[in-house]
Amino acid sequence: MMGLEKDINQYKFRNQQQKAIINLLYTHNWVMERIKKFVAEENITPQQYNMLRILRGSYPTPLSTLQIRDRMLDKMSDTSRIVDRLILKNLVKKTVSSADKRLVDVVITEQGQAVLQRLDEKNIEMDNVINHLDENEMTQLNVLLDKIRG
Repeated sequence: MMGLEKDINQYKFRNQQQKAIINLLYTHNWVMERIKKFVAEENITPQQYNMLRILRGSYPTPLSTLQIRDRMLDKMSDTSRIVDRLILKNLVKKTVSSADKRLVDVVITEQGQAVLQRLDEKNIEMDNVINHLDENEMTQLNVLLDKIRG
């Protein structure tokens, strides 16, 4: 046996659907562990990395915490808490929205941009997390993952 069965020491599954779901969850966690190590070099979490990338994409236009949450990969993230932690690291800043005083606008700082720039220089290292797949297999995987979400 190889692959999932060996990795989790489980050799029987109810059906292929159960095995596929467990495989997706296991692979997600496997990839996240590698991403955690990658971003830890800059003393940030994967959720903080995701938020910084979202804010860089909108820069110089600020985003509300609601807009950020809508774009986050992990919709369960506590967006306000992540923003507060990034503020403490001087990677983002927030101001009261001029359009709606109940909202705050968040924008990435120069220091936040510098963190992403340093991580960008290691993109090949990040991409190598899935270097066992060739270009066609990556395309096929993307099609299949999109199809799952239908």
